Amino acid sequence: MINDYERIEKAIGYLKDHFKEQPDLEAVARQVHLSPYHFQRLFKDWAGVSPKKFLQFISVEYAKGLLRQDLSLADVSYETGLSGTSRLHDLFIGIEGMTPGEYKNGGEALQINYSFAETPFGDIIIASTAKGICQLAFVQTEEEGLKTLYQSFPQALLQQKTDILQQDALRFFKGDWSDLQRVKLHLKGSPFQLKVWESLLKIPFGNLSTYGVIAENIERPKASRAVGTAIGANPVAYLIPCHRVIRSSGIIGDYHWGTVRKTAILGWEAGKCFPGE
Repeated sequence: MINDYERIEKAIGYLKDHFKEQPDLEAVARQVHLSPYHFQRLFKDWAGVSPKKFLQFISVEYAKGLLRQDLSLADVSYETGLSGTSRLHDLFIGIEGMTPGEYKNGGEALQINYSFAETPFGDIIIASTAKGICQLAFVQTEEEGLKTLYQSFPQALLQQKTDILQQDALRFFKGDWSDLQRVKLHLKGSPFQLKVWESLLKIPFGNLSTYGVIAENIERPKASRAVGTAIGANPVAYLIPCHRVIRSSGIIGDYHWGTVRKTAILGWEAGKCFPGE
Protein backbone atom coordinates (compact mmCIF):
# COMPACT_ATOMS: atom_id res chain seq x y z
CA MET A 1 0.00 0.00 0.00
CA ILE A 2 1.37 3.43 -0.94
CA ASN A 3 2.34 5.64 2.01
CA ASP A 4 2.20 9.43 2.32
CA TYR A 5 5.83 9.99 1.36
CA GLU A 6 5.41 7.93 -1.78
CA ARG A 7 2.26 9.88 -2.68
CA ILE A 8 4.10 13.20 -2.39
CA GLU A 9 7.09 11.84 -4.31
CA LYS A 10 4.79 10.71 -7.09
CA ALA A 11 2.90 14.02 -7.11
CA ILE A 12 6.12 16.06 -7.32
CA GLY A 13 7.35 13.85 -10.16
CA TYR A 14 4.06 14.32 -11.99
CA LEU A 15 4.20 18.11 -11.56
CA LYS A 16 7.78 18.23 -12.86
CA ASP A 17 6.95 16.06 -15.87
CA HIS A 18 3.65 17.75 -16.76
CA PHE A 19 4.05 21.38 -15.68
CA LYS A 20 3.69 22.56 -19.30
CA GLU A 21 0.12 21.27 -19.16
CA GLN A 22 -0.47 23.43 -16.03
CA PRO A 23 -2.51 20.64 -14.35
CA ASP A 24 -5.11 21.70 -11.79
CA LEU A 25 -5.45 20.36 -8.25
CA GLU A 26 -7.96 17.67 -9.23
CA ALA A 27 -5.70 16.29 -11.97
CA VAL A 28 -2.71 15.91 -9.66
CA ALA A 29 -4.82 14.48 -6.82
CA ARG A 30 -6.10 11.76 -9.15
CA GLN A 31 -2.55 10.60 -9.74
CA VAL A 32 -2.17 9.70 -6.07
CA HIS A 33 -5.77 8.51 -5.53
CA LEU A 34 -6.78 11.20 -3.05
CA SER A 35 -9.54 13.77 -2.95
CA PRO A 36 -8.38 17.30 -3.84
CA TYR A 37 -9.04 18.42 -0.25
CA HIS A 38 -6.92 15.71 1.41
CA PHE A 39 -4.20 15.95 -1.23
CA GLN A 40 -3.91 19.72 -0.74
CA ARG A 41 -3.44 19.31 3.02
CA LEU A 42 -1.00 16.40 2.69
CA PHE A 43 1.12 18.14 0.06
CA LYS A 44 1.44 21.34 2.08
CA ASP A 45 2.38 19.36 5.21
CA TRP A 46 5.22 17.66 3.34
CA ALA A 47 6.37 20.33 0.87
CA GLY A 48 5.65 23.47 2.89
CA VAL A 49 3.69 25.05 0.01
CA SER A 50 0.49 24.26 -1.87
CA PRO A 51 0.58 22.19 -5.10
CA LYS A 52 -0.38 25.34 -7.03
CA LYS A 53 2.53 27.31 -5.57
CA PHE A 54 4.93 24.43 -6.24
CA LEU A 55 3.77 24.36 -9.86
CA GLN A 56 4.37 28.10 -10.08
CA PHE A 57 7.94 27.66 -8.77
CA ILE A 58 8.66 25.01 -11.41
CA SER A 59 7.14 27.15 -14.17
CA VAL A 60 9.11 30.25 -13.18
CA GLU A 61 12.42 28.37 -13.02
CA TYR A 62 11.82 26.92 -16.48
CA ALA A 63 10.78 30.32 -17.84
CA LYS A 64 13.91 31.93 -16.36
CA GLY A 65 16.05 29.45 -18.29
CA LEU A 66 14.25 30.33 -21.52
CA LEU A 67 14.60 34.06 -20.90
CA ARG A 68 18.35 33.62 -20.47
CA GLN A 69 18.31 32.08 -23.98
CA ASP A 70 16.90 35.39 -25.26
CA LEU A 71 13.50 34.03 -26.32
CA SER A 72 10.63 36.49 -26.65
CA LEU A 73 8.10 36.78 -23.83
CA ALA A 74 5.41 35.30 -26.11
CA ASP A 75 7.60 32.28 -26.90
CA VAL A 76 8.48 31.79 -23.23
CA SER A 77 4.79 31.90 -22.28
CA TYR A 78 3.94 29.29 -24.92
CA GLU A 79 6.84 26.98 -24.03
CA THR A 80 5.96 27.18 -20.31
CA GLY A 81 2.35 26.20 -20.98
CA LEU A 82 0.86 29.57 -20.08
CA SER A 83 -2.03 31.09 -22.00
CA GLY A 84 -0.28 34.38 -22.69
CA THR A 85 2.28 36.98 -21.65
CA SER A 86 -0.10 38.44 -19.05
CA ARG A 87 -0.02 35.15 -17.12
CA LEU A 88 3.77 35.07 -17.39
CA HIS A 89 3.87 38.62 -16.05
CA ASP A 90 1.61 37.79 -13.09
CA LEU A 91 3.65 34.67 -12.34
CA PHE A 92 6.95 36.57 -12.22
CA ILE A 93 5.52 39.39 -10.13
CA GLY A 94 4.12 36.90 -7.61
CA ILE A 95 7.24 34.72 -7.35
CA GLU A 96 10.21 36.91 -8.29
CA GLY A 97 8.93 40.38 -7.39
CA MET A 98 9.83 41.67 -10.87
CA THR A 99 8.44 41.48 -14.39
CA PRO A 100 9.76 38.93 -16.92
CA GLY A 101 11.25 41.82 -18.90
CA GLU A 102 13.13 43.09 -15.87
CA TYR A 103 14.50 39.62 -15.20
CA LYS A 104 15.50 39.14 -18.83
CA ASN A 105 17.33 42.46 -18.97
CA GLY A 106 19.14 42.06 -15.65
CA GLY A 107 17.60 45.27 -14.40
CA GLU A 108 18.26 47.14 -17.66
CA ALA A 109 14.62 48.25 -17.82
CA LEU A 110 14.73 49.58 -14.26
CA GLN A 111 15.24 53.21 -13.41
CA ILE A 112 16.59 53.54 -9.89
CA ASN A 113 16.87 56.71 -7.86
CA TYR A 114 19.36 56.68 -5.01
CA SER A 115 20.54 59.07 -2.34
CA PHE A 116 22.65 59.14 0.79
CA ALA A 117 21.39 60.11 4.23
CA GLU A 118 22.46 60.26 7.85
CA THR A 119 20.63 58.18 10.47
CA PRO A 120 21.12 57.73 14.22
CA PHE A 121 23.01 54.51 13.40
CA GLY A 122 25.28 55.69 10.60
CA ASP A 123 25.20 56.78 7.00
CA ILE A 124 23.03 54.90 4.51
CA ILE A 125 22.40 54.55 0.80
CA ILE A 126 18.72 54.26 -0.03
CA ALA A 127 17.48 53.33 -3.51
CA SER A 128 14.03 53.14 -5.08
CA THR A 129 12.26 52.19 -8.27
CA ALA A 130 8.84 53.46 -9.29
CA LYS A 131 7.40 50.53 -7.32
CA GLY A 132 9.17 51.05 -4.01
CA ILE A 133 12.37 50.89 -1.97
CA CYS A 134 14.68 48.27 -3.48
CA GLN A 135 17.77 48.73 -1.31
CA LEU A 136 18.81 50.34 1.94
CA ALA A 137 22.24 49.67 3.39
CA PHE A 138 24.54 51.14 6.02
CA VAL A 139 27.78 52.29 4.38
CA GLN A 140 31.13 53.72 5.39
CA THR A 141 31.54 55.75 2.19
CA GLU A 142 29.42 56.78 -0.78
CA GLU A 143 31.73 54.77 -3.05
CA GLU A 144 31.00 51.63 -1.05
CA GLY A 145 27.27 52.29 -1.28
CA LEU A 146 27.34 52.76 -5.05
CA LYS A 147 29.40 49.61 -5.51
CA THR A 148 26.81 47.61 -3.56
CA LEU A 149 23.97 49.07 -5.62
CA TYR A 150 25.73 48.32 -8.93
CA GLN A 151 26.32 44.73 -7.84
CA SER A 152 22.61 44.26 -7.10
CA PHE A 153 21.38 45.98 -10.28
CA PRO A 154 24.23 45.80 -12.80
CA GLN A 155 22.27 47.06 -15.81
CA ALA A 156 19.82 49.47 -14.21
CA LEU A 157 19.78 53.18 -15.01
CA LEU A 158 20.90 54.87 -11.79
CA GLN A 159 20.49 58.52 -10.94
CA GLN A 160 21.24 60.33 -7.70
CA LYS A 161 17.87 61.74 -6.71
CA THR A 162 15.80 61.85 -3.54
CA ASP A 163 12.16 60.96 -4.22
CA ILE A 164 8.98 60.76 -2.14
CA LEU A 165 9.40 57.01 -1.58
CA GLN A 166 12.76 57.59 0.05
CA GLN A 167 11.45 60.50 2.12
CA ASP A 168 8.60 58.34 3.44
CA ALA A 169 11.06 55.58 4.37
CA LEU A 170 13.47 57.89 6.21
CA ARG A 171 10.69 58.91 8.62
CA PHE A 172 11.01 55.54 10.30
CA PHE A 173 14.48 56.39 11.55
CA LYS A 174 12.77 58.93 13.79
CA GLY A 175 10.91 56.10 15.53
CA ASP A 176 7.57 56.68 13.83
CA TRP A 177 6.36 53.18 12.90
CA SER A 178 2.67 54.09 13.04
CA ASP A 179 2.14 53.90 9.29
CA LEU A 180 4.44 51.14 8.02
CA GLN A 181 1.95 50.22 5.29
CA ARG A 182 2.69 53.56 3.64
CA VAL A 183 6.21 52.44 2.73
CA LYS A 184 6.33 50.49 -0.51
CA LEU A 185 9.04 47.91 -1.17
CA HIS A 186 10.29 46.48 -4.45
CA LEU A 187 12.14 43.30 -3.56
CA LYS A 188 13.79 40.57 -5.57
CA GLY A 189 14.59 37.26 -3.92
CA SER A 190 13.70 33.60 -3.84
CA PRO A 191 10.19 32.62 -2.73
CA PHE A 192 11.64 31.43 0.59
CA GLN A 193 13.51 34.70 1.15
CA LEU A 194 10.42 36.78 0.36
CA LYS A 195 8.42 34.71 2.83
CA VAL A 196 11.00 35.28 5.56
CA TRP A 197 11.22 39.02 4.88
CA GLU A 198 7.43 39.29 4.96
CA SER A 199 7.44 37.64 8.39
CA LEU A 200 10.07 40.11 9.64
CA LEU A 201 7.78 43.01 8.73
CA LYS A 202 5.27 41.70 11.27
CA ILE A 203 7.64 42.10 14.26
CA PRO A 204 6.39 45.21 16.11
CA PHE A 205 8.65 48.15 16.91
CA GLY A 206 10.51 47.51 20.17
CA ASN A 207 9.82 43.75 20.12
CA LEU A 208 12.12 40.81 19.47
CA SER A 209 11.78 37.44 17.81
CA THR A 210 14.02 34.42 17.22
CA TYR A 211 15.08 32.42 14.18
CA GLY A 212 12.99 29.50 15.43
CA VAL A 213 9.86 31.62 15.81
CA ILE A 214 10.27 33.02 12.29
CA ALA A 215 10.66 29.47 10.97
CA GLU A 216 7.42 28.51 12.77
CA ASN A 217 5.63 31.57 11.40
CA ILE A 218 6.40 30.60 7.80
CA GLU A 219 5.43 26.97 8.50
CA ARG A 220 8.99 25.67 8.14
CA PRO A 221 9.78 24.79 11.79
CA LYS A 222 12.95 22.85 10.95
CA ALA A 223 14.41 25.57 8.74
CA SER A 224 15.94 27.88 11.36
CA ARG A 225 19.35 27.79 9.69
CA ALA A 226 17.87 28.62 6.28
CA VAL A 227 15.87 31.42 7.91
CA GLY A 228 19.13 32.85 9.25
CA THR A 229 20.64 32.80 5.76
CA ALA A 230 17.59 34.55 4.29
CA ILE A 231 17.72 37.18 7.04
CA GLY A 232 21.39 37.79 6.26
CA ALA A 233 20.45 38.46 2.62
CA ASN A 234 17.89 41.15 3.52
CA PRO A 235 18.47 44.02 1.04
CA VAL A 236 16.55 46.69 2.99
CA ALA A 237 18.14 47.39 6.37
CA TYR A 238 16.00 48.62 9.25
CA LEU A 239 12.72 48.88 7.31
CA ILE A 240 12.70 45.09 7.05
CA PRO A 241 13.67 44.71 10.71
CA CYS A 242 16.06 41.78 10.67
CA HIS A 243 17.81 43.48 13.62
CA ARG A 244 14.88 42.38 15.82
CA VAL A 245 15.74 38.69 15.42
CA ILE A 246 18.02 37.22 18.07
CA ARG A 247 19.08 33.73 19.11
CA SER A 248 16.78 31.68 21.33
CA SER A 249 19.46 31.82 24.05
CA GLY A 250 19.00 35.60 24.25
CA ILE A 251 22.32 36.37 22.58
CA ILE A 252 22.04 39.28 20.13
CA GLY A 253 23.60 37.29 17.30
CA ASP A 254 25.09 38.38 13.99
CA TYR A 255 23.99 41.30 11.84
CA HIS A 256 24.94 42.03 8.24
CA TRP A 257 25.87 45.60 9.17
CA GLY A 258 27.64 44.78 12.44
CA THR A 259 26.67 43.45 15.87
CA VAL A 260 27.50 46.76 17.57
CA ARG A 261 25.08 48.59 15.26
CA LYS A 262 22.40 45.93 15.90
CA THR A 263 22.80 46.37 19.67
CA ALA A 264 22.57 50.16 19.32
CA ILE A 265 19.39 49.95 17.22
CA LEU A 266 17.70 47.59 19.67
CA GLY A 267 18.65 49.82 22.59
CA TRP A 268 17.36 52.92 20.80
CA GLU A 269 14.05 51.23 19.97
CA ALA A 270 13.65 49.99 23.55
CA GLY A 271 14.26 53.54 24.80
CA LYS A 272 11.54 54.86 22.48
CA CYS A 273 9.06 52.22 23.68
CA PHE A 274 9.93 52.29 27.37
CA PRO A 275 11.26 55.76 28.19
CA GLY A 276 12.59 56.16 31.71
CA GLU A 277 13.01 52.44 32.38
